[in-house]
Amino acid sequence: MSSTVVVTDSTASLPAEVASARGIHVVPLQVVIGAKVLDEGPAGATPEVVAQALREFVPVSTSRPAPALFADLYRRLADEGADEVVSVHLSGEMSGTFESAQLAALQVEVPVHVVDSTQVGIATGYAALTAADVLDAGGDAEEAAEAALARGQASTSLFYVDTLEHLRRGGRIGAAAAIFGGALSVKPLLEIVDGRVSPREKVRTASRALARLAELAVEAAGDDPVDVCVSHLANPERAASLAEQLGERLGGQLEGREVMCGELGAVLGAHVGPGMVAVCVSPRP
Repeated sequence: MSSTVVVTDSTASLPAEVASARGIHVVPLQVVIGAKVLDEGPAGATPEVVAQALREFVPVSTSRPAPALFADLYRRLADEGADEVVSVHLSGEMSGTFESAQLAALQVEVPVHVVDSTQVGIATGYAALTAADVLDAGGDAEEAAEAALARGQASTSLFYVDTLEHLRRGGRIGAAAAIFGGALSVKPLLEIVDGRVSPREKVRTASRALARLAELAVEAAGDDPVDVCVSHLANPERAASLAEQLGERLGGQLEGREVMCGELGAVLGAHVGPGMVAVCVSPRP
């Protein structure tokens, strides 16, 4: 019987115990804080470390995994019995991680299906989990890759930031640059469209931003079963409030599942800054 293994990257925000239980291998991105280069994760770059560095105006940047790192993992998985690999990653429009995985796939003998989720954060994680679900149900690697892509494209990722400055510095602002001039007087609501950060609308206060995030998330969920996750960077109270609201308003569509709520990973946090709150609504296949 053939064996296919799912790989993703650390920005997918999968809890370590979930990735381990599903047999998903996670490749870390790196965060550069001052002169230190750290792997994203509990033993390296954490959200708390990044948030503190940003508050203190210490230079923070991020770096994709080198193709060699992916190639080494693909070869190891093949040596351990994998016949194929499905490698699911954050948007290629915002990171070179997808390209690194593609280049690595050309260097190894084991077939690797590299998927651009067109998303960031837990939306990429949901795509990777969907690939694992398809494989567990007896599907092949190509079917798993197609399902992962479809789930990424079907997901809605919305967020607000206290300032667009961090996104501007990192070059991830894309079309949101159109509203940068008013950033000091508004709370920009942003979304991921075609793999890029795009402006959704502007509101005047943080409380109104949270209310609109809730409204937009409910609208995105429609009447279908969904997974929902609220993420934040150094803003736990507002994130918890939003998660509670969505749990109440989307009870039927959640089918007994909780609204996940947690801190954003260090790599994504470096580009949005402290205060950010996000919500991901992902229709279940």
